[in-house]
Amino acid sequence: MNKTKLVDSDLIAWTIEQRRHFHMYPELSGQEYETAAYVKGKLDEFGIPINPKFSAPNIVAYFKGTEGKKTIALRADMDALPLNEEGDKSYISTVPGVMHGCGHDGHTATLLAVAKWMSTNPHLVKNNIVLIFQSSEEASPSGAKQLVEEGVLEGVDVIYGIHYMSNMPLGKIGFATGPAMASSDDFDIVIEGKGGHGGSPHETVDPIYIATHLIQAFQSIISRNLNPLYAGVISFGGMQAGNSYNVIPDKVHLQGTIRALTYEGAELMNTKTAQLTKSICESFGATGHYHFIEGTPPVYNHPEACEVAKEIIQKTFGDEVFLPFDPVLGAEDYAYYLKEKVGAFINVGMQSENSQYPHHHPKFDIDEAAIPAGIELMIHLALYA
Repeated sequence: MNKTKLVDSDLIAWTIEQRRHFHMYPELSGQEYETAAYVKGKLDEFGIPINPKFSAPNIVAYFKGTEGKKTIALRADMDALPLNEEGDKSYISTVPGVMHGCGHDGHTATLLAVAKWMSTNPHLVKNNIVLIFQSSEEASPSGAKQLVEEGVLEGVDVIYGIHYMSNMPLGKIGFATGPAMASSDDFDIVIEGKGGHGGSPHETVDPIYIATHLIQAFQSIISRNLNPLYAGVISFGGMQAGNSYNVIPDKVHLQGTIRALTYEGAELMNTKTAQLTKSICESFGATGHYHFIEGTPPVYNHPEACEVAKEIIQKTFGDEVFLPFDPVLGAEDYAYYLKEKVGAFINVGMQSENSQYPHHHPKFDIDEAAIPAGIELMIHLALYA
């Protein structure tokens, strides 16, 4: 393995063409049937068989290596976001209210490029390669969770995925080793008290007052229960109660999110929020109804997979390209793969004049100058991981 590039200008141009096609015809989570059909058509052209056992619109293909002593899975997500795209690019979304605002069009095109390269260089591919084109990363139910439950990682030794990142400089590639991204769970709470006149609070069980205690108490979980070495947040995003100046309502509805960088932290916060809801509401004579909404677990990059990936990045692109990435409290359903198998989730930088808007912004776009590195990295992971 050395710095000799395996990707030529023709493959790069082809990949950009595919990426722009996907960008123009985005599909929401769970609806990526046309995208999947397009991917299947290309894989058929390349002679790479698709495993029909997995639920549509997911596409899982299998490339048999010359030796087959090791099996490596590579994953790309296919879904878009419910956003109206803004801008004047020639390949702007043709679907009102739907756009690729997170780079999944680039991920899908990049993995297709890897498949195309392998089909023309089969003698160089010793490992067996599982190509995972995944539905529903952006919404629940998770496509990754579904595929894992259906057995997509059976026989797989290691799994890698990439994400083009608008907050990482173009030309840099890196990741966080160990805890990398947070879990993401939500909760709904209904506090049932006893309403009444605002001038006679002693005759009521005021759910708004109780809610203020609950909101404050939840922060004690972070400061006094969670290991301070592991980050976590509990944030309230919604509170609905009453609509009058002088009437205390019967109920308050609270909504919020729980995020943690470790499995243990997520479980602790989920348990404690339920306990505090019950005990605090009861202490004031109210009833607290707590509903937990399971999201995704934390993304944990396995150190052994990270060590291999770092070596590949440095030998392929140079020592100066690798950039350690701090953990973030955003979430990714790639976590389900890493909970099951050794692997890593790698960030490919693209922050530049051409990619200056954050992910999920109506003007978000990929700097296509990052795509050659993404293809090169994925091919080298297939060959050498």
